[in-house]
Amino acid sequence: MKLLKLVPQDTNIKFLRWRIPFFVVSLVLMVASWGIVAVNGLNLGIDFAGGQEVRLTFAEGNAAPVGELRETVGALGYGTPVVQEFGSPNEVSIRVPLPEGAEETPGAATAIGNEVVASIQNGHPDVRTDGNQTVSGKVAGEFSRDATLALLAAMVMVALYIWVRFEWQFGVGALFALFHDVSLTLGMFSLLQLEFSLQIIAAILAIIGYSLNDTIVVYDRIRENLKKYRKMPLAELLDLSVNETLARTVMTSLTLLIALVPLLMFGPESLFGLVAAITFGLFVGTYSSVYMASPLLLWAGVTSDSFIPKETEADLQEKKVLGEL
Repeated sequence: MKLLKLVPQDTNIKFLRWRIPFFVVSLVLMVASWGIVAVNGLNLGIDFAGGQEVRLTFAEGNAAPVGELRETVGALGYGTPVVQEFGSPNEVSIRVPLPEGAEETPGAATAIGNEVVASIQNGHPDVRTDGNQTVSGKVAGEFSRDATLALLAAMVMVALYIWVRFEWQFGVGALFALFHDVSLTLGMFSLLQLEFSLQIIAAILAIIGYSLNDTIVVYDRIRENLKKYRKMPLAELLDLSVNETLARTVMTSLTLLIALVPLLMFGPESLFGLVAAITFGLFVGTYSSVYMASPLLLWAGVTSDSFIPKETEADLQEKKVLGEL
């Protein structure tokens, strides 16, 4: 039986022909992403923002009246509430900021949650309370710090690993590609104001892992070809290496999309942000391996001699002795 080939074996796409325009576009997108984060901020979940979160189910209704709930809870005077569907359309999560000192007063935060529930039950007797929990600002701050450190540590360790396995230029290229992927993902969450929770940190770490895996596959082929084609121009060699790994990249991405797209379209609301982040990261991770990680090697001065062991003084002395014999 003939095997299915999504990418022909003789594929020869000139990826690096457009390296400068794509690189400029990527830089613009990265700057824009951080600009959007600075202006809009992230829609931090209770894991990071702290506050009182109440989860309710409208037992007799088809969908929760989100707009009405936002007005009702906002009238209580605890600040602007965050009201979102959670799971089914008739399930809702309501998060309100806690007044100063509420965290230190025993039972104050829970009382605020009960007040929120009572105000809603006045107009909707069928409401069922599924949760009433507090996340303190101190704990939220620790979550934010630990999550940031986890992302930075992952990216730095990845760069060091690639530096040791290949050359320093490869480590710089991989680190820049990972920074690109994380930046665009954060920009997307800020632009769409999707809830940013600990789940999304896990998704970003998964994106880093996928992007790293794809980058290492390309880098490994580049290293092999550098040893094999010593006189080939580097730009042509990079194109050759990317084309040789393209079939593997397409198959891996397609397999992941087969699992992710149904979850994105029909999965529970609670998983939407996680799946959306991984799906988006799948595309930007593949793109960065080709148009970020690879062209940087060209500009960083990688040559065909990069992986040829350099002769030491002892080797030169040995050659000199053998020549005299």
